[in-house]
Amino acid sequence: MTLRVTNTLSGEREAFEPQDPDAVTLYYCGLTTSDPPHLGHARGWVHVDVMHRWLSWLGYDVHHVENFTDVNEKIVARVGEVGGSEADVARTYIQDVIRDMRSLNLKRAEVYPRVSEHVPEIIDLVETLIDRGYAYEANGSVYFDVTAFEDYGELSNQTVEELDAQGDPDERGEKRHPQDFALWKAGGVDPADIGAHRHADAAPAEDACQTAQTWDSPWGEGRPGWHIECSAMSMTHLGETIDIHVGGQDLVFPHHENEVAQSEAATGDRFANYWLHVGLLETGEEKMSSSLGNFATVEDAIAEYGLGVVRTFLLSTAYHSRAAYTEETLSEATKRFETLERGYERAVEAADSVDATAKTTDDALRDAVETVREAIPRAMNDDFNTREALAALVEFTSAVNRHVDEFETHDYRGLRRAIDVYDEFAVGVLGLPLGDGGGDTGDIRLAEDLVELVLDVRAQERDAGNYERADELRDELAALGVEVQDSDDGPTYRLP
Repeated sequence: MTLRVTNTLSGEREAFEPQDPDAVTLYYCGLTTSDPPHLGHARGWVHVDVMHRWLSWLGYDVHHVENFTDVNEKIVARVGEVGGSEADVARTYIQDVIRDMRSLNLKRAEVYPRVSEHVPEIIDLVETLIDRGYAYEANGSVYFDVTAFEDYGELSNQTVEELDAQGDPDERGEKRHPQDFALWKAGGVDPADIGAHRHADAAPAEDACQTAQTWDSPWGEGRPGWHIECSAMSMTHLGETIDIHVGGQDLVFPHHENEVAQSEAATGDRFANYWLHVGLLETGEEKMSSSLGNFATVEDAIAEYGLGVVRTFLLSTAYHSRAAYTEETLSEATKRFETLERGYERAVEAADSVDATAKTTDDALRDAVETVREAIPRAMNDDFNTREALAALVEFTSAVNRHVDEFETHDYRGLRRAIDVYDEFAVGVLGLPLGDGGGDTGDIRLAEDLVELVLDVRAQERDAGNYERADELRDELAALGVEVQDSDDGPTYRLP
């Protein structure tokens, strides 16, 4: 059965054919590191994780790249809250993202590139666009000329004439066309640009903007535009044409439209063959958003509901559909996960009991195994339909429970095959933490508590002037793989 995906570029469900029959390149637009990660972010992460897992199940070597946007006005707006500079704020929230990715049992990407480490590639790409006649310099900034790219608007199904102006109003006097977008921005960050994003306890806007990162370029000191970053990072690590580009539905325009234009203008080749967009997570009538303040953080959700329920909730709606964060949907996810968890446990207990025999046969259980082994690949090959895959597992669990309840002696072979189904699909593909197969995250919360306890002791030793002992504690943590970084706002750490 062939994998079929809904391609935003064509608007059609298409058979998936990677460039290399043995490998897939997959890029996901990562988080702008200006706020704690919330369940809206986690929805994209978990669905991309399952895409990665399913492509691996199909036999592909998956080259998965996801970026961190660590250069952005929203990050500058947080200076004084969680760090003393744009770079400090980004580092703090990148640490939060890594922690939450591990707590969600995500498979690791091949690499997590950051904007700040790819500025040379960004500058090279901008120079190429100027040389090819698709971009122009104005007062130290560089803009992409949307009228020079014939296919502009193809991804979002718009024409240039239908589009509103892009960018800040102050830029419009420099641009040839209101719809042109910035590839490189002259100077640093203007205090007026962060006003709407600042919190009450942030540093004064002028002070915060003094910490914004800038780089030298052929057009003068400045910062990269938002859209050019993903093109440069993607092409650096995955080549000029990628198989699958994933992102939120709210990024189709302008971000992904502009990625297409600048990438294809620079190379002359198709940038991404398949564009997959994850539906928004809504709370009430609005999307879950850091700017609206209507979010539940990943950390709080897992602490309250547990990993299994959170992943089940996020996968209970197909990735391309909008999902609702409500008490009802969380209750449904709780019941669904508990059903799967208990079914798995009962299958293991029965298979390991003295009542499991070599000659007991339950044809209904064995038929259920064969049925679910057909149903899940059919669902997953239908545009990664996790909703149907979960439904198939829940229905399969009914057959497991019936066998355990009704048979005095148990069908060992049937139960072993049932356990294999849970391990292969519930754990291996959907990433659910059943039994001992829930990933290598361990008890992250306990590990964090222990590290913070050691850091508290270390701080007490430093306050008492026992610097040698404080250094020893840091070295002991390092020996365990825990990286500690000291800053003016206190130590931060990264678990192995």
